[in-house]
Amino acid sequence: MIISFGGSIGSGKSGVARSLAQKLGWPYYDMGDIRRKLAAERGMTLEELNILGESDPKTDTEVDEYQEKLGKEQDNFVISGRTSWHFIPHSLKIFLKVDPLIGAERVFKSLAGRNEADGLDSVETVLAANQRRVESDRLRYKKYFNIDVYDESHYDHVVDTSHITQNEAFERVCAIIEAINNKHL
Repeated sequence: MIISFGGSIGSGKSGVARSLAQKLGWPYYDMGDIRRKLAAERGMTLEELNILGESDPKTDTEVDEYQEKLGKEQDNFVISGRTSWHFIPHSLKIFLKVDPLIGAERVFKSLAGRNEADGLDSVETVLAANQRRVESDRLRYKKYFNIDVYDESHYDHVVDTSHITQNEAFERVCAIIEAINNKHL
């Protein structure tokens, strides 16, 4: 089984996905971390890489080809990325959503070392940067793949993490996986 996570900025995708992979003893792949590293290698922030990606599809295709290859060659792993559901269509697709302001508050608290964007010195600036990021994501993925990565109908399960802790979100996801496994016994 491959479990892919998508979702809103600040919803807890990476943390929940990483915890699930640890619990299952499976590899975990984080496309956001890979994109941040690609940005850093180019001397850019993630926001700058996304803007470049609006005219240069290579900023996305490197990561997308990588995850597509993973989906064809491996099994039993967890992956988080906005396009993972699309490039690994046979995965169990989970979308974590969060109120944008709550997501911005969470991101603001965890900015150290994230290479998101310049000038993120308040929750308000993070919220504005997150909104720009969503617009850029929608533009790029519509342009290159004709998909909307924020459309919840692409996912098998949706969990709203706005008013729950990351541990509670993790427990809800575990309950989903357990129910699926029990159904297949």
